[in-house]
Amino acid sequence: MSTTLIIILLILLVLVGLITYTYFKMKNTKHVPDSSKIKNLGNKNFKPIIRRGITLVDFWAPWCGPCKVAAPILNDLAESEDRITVAKVNVDKQQQLAQKYKVRNIPTLILFHDGVEVRRYVGVKTKKFLMKEIEAEMG
Repeated sequence: MSTTLIIILLILLVLVGLITYTYFKMKNTKHVPDSSKIKNLGNKNFKPIIRRGITLVDFWAPWCGPCKVAAPILNDLAESEDRITVAKVNVDKQQQLAQKYKVRNIPTLILFHDGVEVRRYVGVKTKKFLMKEIEAEMG
């Protein structure tokens, strides 16, 4: 075998190993209870909650691995920031809201300012990234 072929096979083996490791790590991530400052939203309380100020809404599902990874980040954000509201929508229980806001992938985070969607993020985001985006919206 040529050296190039051996190197390519090793790279592929490492990539498969990393993908497998990441899959099982996400699959086995423990559920983190929500902070008491995070509001659970449904059809009845969605509009009144997002109506005033800045609200970050997480569209999630209990079976979603990346959603479990994002939960501690959102808990930390809710606990440390009094200027914003952090809320969650369980897409399994609130399918109408997910359809209304065209949520196709989870986790999807939507940033609302006075009831209007201003930014949308798909996937797990760091607290630093979210704070930078929130600060930009606050002006």
